[in-house]
Amino acid sequence: MELGIVGLGRMGANIARRLMRGGHSVTVFDVSANAVAALAREGARPASGLDDLVKKLKPPRAVWVMLPAGKITEDTIAILAGDLAADDAVIDGGNTFYKDDIRRAATLRQIGVHYIDVGTSGGIWGLERGYCMMIGGPKDVVNRLDPIFATLAPGVGSIAKTEHREGRDPRVEKGYMHAGPAGAGHFVKMVHNGIEYGLMQAYAEGFEILHCRSRGDLPETERFTLDLADVSEVWRRGSVVSSWLLDLTAMALAEHNDLDTFSGFVEDSGEGRWTVEAAIEEAVPANVLSAALYERFHSRMPLSFADRLLSAMRSKFGGHVEGRPPEPKS
Repeated sequence: MELGIVGLGRMGANIARRLMRGGHSVTVFDVSANAVAALAREGARPASGLDDLVKKLKPPRAVWVMLPAGKITEDTIAILAGDLAADDAVIDGGNTFYKDDIRRAATLRQIGVHYIDVGTSGGIWGLERGYCMMIGGPKDVVNRLDPIFATLAPGVGSIAKTEHREGRDPRVEKGYMHAGPAGAGHFVKMVHNGIEYGLMQAYAEGFEILHCRSRGDLPETERFTLDLADVSEVWRRGSVVSSWLLDLTAMALAEHNDLDTFSGFVEDSGEGRWTVEAAIEEAVPANVLSAALYERFHSRMPLSFADRLLSAMRSKFGGHVEGRPPEPKS
């Protein structure tokens, strides 16, 4: 198939590469001329702008936008809407807020342009492993674009089949699904990322407990100096807590066992916040996901006002003097 791609960052460029490897024709544009030139050298057709990209595609066109959520995506889709024609499709593969998808789909529907939202998971590994995709939009248009999604998806691979799935959509077992109407794809991906926050926080806290077992304030017979790279590696093999996140953890610890190259400042991409907001709207208790989000906020405040105030209160009511946390025994 033929596809236009706008945004050639780490994921956008690799999506283009994976599609080209699968035999698809890709026309690309990015504000970085170097990024466009690099893909052109690999076989993509370069475009000088959004209007040029649209002109180089045959109707019915499909344009995949892979840009950060917010104004840049909003503006790009608005410009594309002026260049596209009825029965063309805009695909937003970024991390857009699902309510924005619903609004955009309604706006584009008025001019006959289809809107598809694709929650895309796979990160920098997607080129080789493929991308897990959660797709929202009109069923007939999603089906029309299926060759694109099938190429990007991981495929069945070596994962064992789940029993009792007879009669269900076989695409799911290949790593992509039609979740529902516009917004449904990004909604599923949003909750996916909220869960990811919780899983990451659980691993982080567990390994912190292991790391601190050598602290000097513990009884000497109860101190253990544990090799965390080996712990993560053994857990990868047959353990109930094995996962791809644990695979990446083991890789990080093998490369940097003391993690001294990392500051501990943890950003959030927005989806964790949106997941908690959705939980509030639905009155669903999300204790773990909320705590994981708040911990990311706390990671950016090494000397927070709240922590200093807690210390001040302890001093006033109990005369407690601040001390330094015990250092792990080397």
